[in-house]
Amino acid sequence: MSRSRKLHITDKLMRLLLVSAASTSVLIVCLIFLFLFKEAGPFAFKPGLGKLLDSQWIPVSFQEEHFGVGPLLSGSALVTALAMLVTVPISVLVAIYIAEIAQPAEREFLKPFIEILASIPSVVLGFFGLLVVAPLVKTFFGLTTGLTALTGALLLSLMAIPTIISLSEDALVSVPYALKNASLALGASHLQTIFRVTLPAALPGIVAAVMLGIGRVIGETMAVLMVTGNSAILTFSPLASVRTMTATIAAEMGEVPFGSIHYQALFWIGIILLGITFALNIIAQRVLKKYGMMK
Repeated sequence: MSRSRKLHITDKLMRLLLVSAASTSVLIVCLIFLFLFKEAGPFAFKPGLGKLLDSQWIPVSFQEEHFGVGPLLSGSALVTALAMLVTVPISVLVAIYIAEIAQPAEREFLKPFIEILASIPSVVLGFFGLLVVAPLVKTFFGLTTGLTALTGALLLSLMAIPTIISLSEDALVSVPYALKNASLALGASHLQTIFRVTLPAALPGIVAAVMLGIGRVIGETMAVLMVTGNSAILTFSPLASVRTMTATIAAEMGEVPFGSIHYQALFWIGIILLGITFALNIIAQRVLKKYGMMK
């Protein structure tokens, strides 16, 4: 067999291997969706999907059970919004400092430190929030309990900040030096160049980083389960106790009767949660694609 023939066969095999690996990932995601719909499907017929629009989540009751996901959606949305209000400004400013201002020695120290922060287990952060952050929130605002949406948001910020900083810093570093040099040559200062040239050019990448950070926050379970109070009420007060979708699944799935209506309702929560995170990832990938085209 000739050498060119061997190379052709090798190329085809490698292509087949890569296509198989990519297809396996798609297949796994599809199977997860199918499994969720299989377990949740009977709920659509009895008692019906309209039950999910209820304003209360009371899955166990001697009078009337309620399976409304509204309080859980509002809890997740409130915690996520508060976390992003804290996370985004801090993350972007730190990324700008690391990429554009920090000296090489500072950069070599800060980058590993941020990566270590990202590797802290969520249950450890949950303990920190329970013993340190919650009492501080309780004392500062004069509350009866520190287990609130704000406490959960502060912990989730610690989890999302490393991800957004790393991706935002990569976006800032990827801005062509020609743009920066042109701005400096026209008389702009270093800070003017950063905020009027570099930051706008890297904005699509930063937006994608924020979207991925939101996905990270929405999908977190243990920390919010420990510090948000787990009250399934429809509220938008940062100082109220709330319950998120992920905390509900984690707290109730282990004790729910298999195949019951409650069991099926929890799978519908999982479908909603997976759909939200899936949509966020698609949006982030499209923004990243746009960013790649701009480069």
